[in-house]
Amino acid sequence: MYAIVRAGGRQEKVSVGDVLIIDKVGGKAGDSFDLTPLLVVDGSTVTSDADKLAKVTVTAEVVKAAKGPKITIIKYKNKTGYKKRQGHRQHLTQVKITAIDA
Repeated sequence: MYAIVRAGGRQEKVSVGDVLIIDKVGGKAGDSFDLTPLLVVDGSTVTSDADKLAKVTVTAEVVKAAKGPKITIIKYKNKTGYKKRQGHRQHLTQVKITAIDA
């Protein structure tokens, strides 16, 4: 059994026991929260109806906070002396899928 869930602006394919990295969610390590299911596949049964998906819960547990890779932004304009250097590191959260209740 697996599900396609909405996780931080993206869609992820998850099953019970999967560990994935999503955009930052509030909470400390050990906290549980629900993800919004978009599709559930159980063997040969595919559920995509909104009314049936309202009864499905995908539960995840926060494992730890994480950060994405360092991104360097450099802006430069020729002949004007304009240079700007900036960095960014996205805040992420590592989560473990604990249950898919259909």
